[in-house]
Amino acid sequence: MVVNSELEKLGVHHINVKIGEAEFDESLLPEQLNQLNDELKKAGLVLMNDKKSILIEKIKSAIIELVYFSEEQIRMNLSDFLSEKLDYDYTYLANLFSESCGMTIERFYLTNKIERVKELIIYDELNLSEIAYRMHYSSVAHLSNQFKKFTGLTPTGFKMLKNKSHSSIDNEKAHNSAKN
Repeated sequence: MVVNSELEKLGVHHINVKIGEAEFDESLLPEQLNQLNDELKKAGLVLMNDKKSILIEKIKSAIIELVYFSEEQIRMNLSDFLSEKLDYDYTYLANLFSESCGMTIERFYLTNKIERVKELIIYDELNLSEIAYRMHYSSVAHLSNQFKKFTGLTPTGFKMLKNKSHSSIDNEKAHNSAKN
């Protein structure tokens, strides 16, 4: 929405705007690019026009979409999924991503999965079996082992830590209210 709005303010005709990219029916003038870049920066966004940076963002977007917004498990391995979705050889994608981001695509994927698991634990609407199923782990044990590798805690330990921090905040609020 921000990108659409800024393009309209600049009077730039565009064909399509979706997450991570915009398609134009004409080339932008350097001053239009600079203005757009300045306005996007104010909104916390970055204009990228280098093909490798764009491809890296597409990799990240595909993984984030898969982890956070897809209910269905992909029916192929991650490398085949990304190759097919982005129409590039996976080895090229993996090398480019590692070189630019300092981690493998697999590590980025697993880190995002664990962050999503943390969110689901904090929301406290699903039990661990349901979380494991939703996040496409083969078992609760598999989820727990991977969670511990990444965080140093078991999912149950993380949940207890989260509950403890909430109760200490609530106790502090009650204590401060009693003083007043």
